[in-house]
Amino acid sequence: MLRVDANAAWDLETALKLIPQLKELGVEFVEQPLAKDNWEGMKILYQESPLPLFADEACVFERDVEKCKDHFHGINIKLTKCSGITPALRMIKKARELDLKIMIGCMNESTIGSAAIAHLLPLIDFVDMDGPLLLEEDLATGIAYDYGKIILPDEPGLGIKVHLNPSKGRT
Repeated sequence: MLRVDANAAWDLETALKLIPQLKELGVEFVEQPLAKDNWEGMKILYQESPLPLFADEACVFERDVEKCKDHFHGINIKLTKCSGITPALRMIKKARELDLKIMIGCMNESTIGSAAIAHLLPLIDFVDMDGPLLLEEDLATGIAYDYGKIILPDEPGLGIKVHLNPSKGRT
């Protein structure tokens, strides 16, 4: 399934033009189409969009979740932005109360951060945890990727093994 992250780069006119075309191409949803502070534009786009819209830059902290209601269909929570698992759990709870879909995303998290994301999988609708694939050098091992399938470790805790010297693979 394809998803589009506009990274807040579109204006309202562009979004209204592109999103119907993206729907025809089979795109599942669009993430942060407008600038994070363009609430007026997002309200209009929310009412007009044939695709679900997910907040990213507009929803960083717990206090942001409630503002997303009637502007977005869902939120993308990033553990490194919201300050970790505990605030993320509160954001998930609030989003569910507001009938918002939930995605947990990443930026350039290592296997450590992605393992933390994995613990929240039963509570969310969508996930993006490909951060370790984007790194030249990872700090840990434990999560594996097999052509889009995420293979989680069976070990206790995060289930990872941290490497003190990643380039040499030592633990």
